[in-house]
Amino acid sequence: MSVGFIGAGQLAHALVKGFTAAGVIAAHRITASSPDTDLPTVTGLRKMGVTLTSSNKEAVNRSDVLFLAVKPHIIPFVLDEIGPDIEDRHLIVSCAAGVTISSIEKKLLQHRSAPRVMRCMTNTPVVVREGATVYASGTHAEVEDGKLLEQLMASVGFCTEVEEDLIDAVTGLSGSGPAYAFTALDALADGGVKMGLPRRLAVRLGAQALLGAAKMLLDSEQHPGQLKDNVCSPGGATIHALHFLESGGFRSLLINAVEASCIRTRELQFLADQERISPAAIKKTTLDKVLQQPGVTVSGDANGSGRPGLNLFNNRTSGIKKKN
Repeated sequence: MSVGFIGAGQLAHALVKGFTAAGVIAAHRITASSPDTDLPTVTGLRKMGVTLTSSNKEAVNRSDVLFLAVKPHIIPFVLDEIGPDIEDRHLIVSCAAGVTISSIEKKLLQHRSAPRVMRCMTNTPVVVREGATVYASGTHAEVEDGKLLEQLMASVGFCTEVEEDLIDAVTGLSGSGPAYAFTALDALADGGVKMGLPRRLAVRLGAQALLGAAKMLLDSEQHPGQLKDNVCSPGGATIHALHFLESGGFRSLLINAVEASCIRTRELQFLADQERISPAAIKKTTLDKVLQQPGVTVSGDANGSGRPGLNLFNNRTSGIKKKN
């Protein structure tokens, strides 16, 4: 088995590091494509022994399992490019937030009668083999495809299958979750520093507290609220601290954060369906590559925002048509 990545950013780097550390696949059997060869993640992948290329088609041709690890609004462009190169052996795994299986299948059905597509949502802790991953299977994906993907993703953390309509919520919870945790940890460390602790020690203690709490919960059958109560002695320091958190809307802020991430995920699907790209939304190297493709239109208001944008593969003429 060989694995390919369209995109060589943070997610691809984290997955490759996790896969190779787990021993499920050797680095020399992994290929990643990126138009930007100066990215730190590209350098990191190269040092691990991964084959790097600027050609998405080469990544497809060298792989059996192909991860789509690019931004959601880039997915339609990528599928139009690689669609003719997809073969029966390929298992396509999309990691793009909000992009549905049906939208990917619709593109690939123009080239293959039964494209095997799966959608997953994971997170960056896969780099230390503590990721949280869910996946859903497409219309033509086989049972063995699910087993293969679960074997890969379970090697870098927790992995389970869900219905696709739950994945946007998962994105808001565990997909974005590490960022919430890092923000909380940063604030906790600031609190420690304010009260006199050295920064390095404050960060370490805060991280260990979160790690230990998470492990206690996972190893216990108790509700997190009960574990919280176990820390709070009557009239003690912890219950006073929790009163401050409650007064500041701590719980509501976290619930609202999960909801906001989920809603934005659904908006990203809408943008991908429109096959429109704002020049400000993608790296210049990618934009230059897009501009070279036939059928790209530069319009004055492609995204409905009053700003210039691009329409991909929606016009019948080739080249770039400028609108005043």
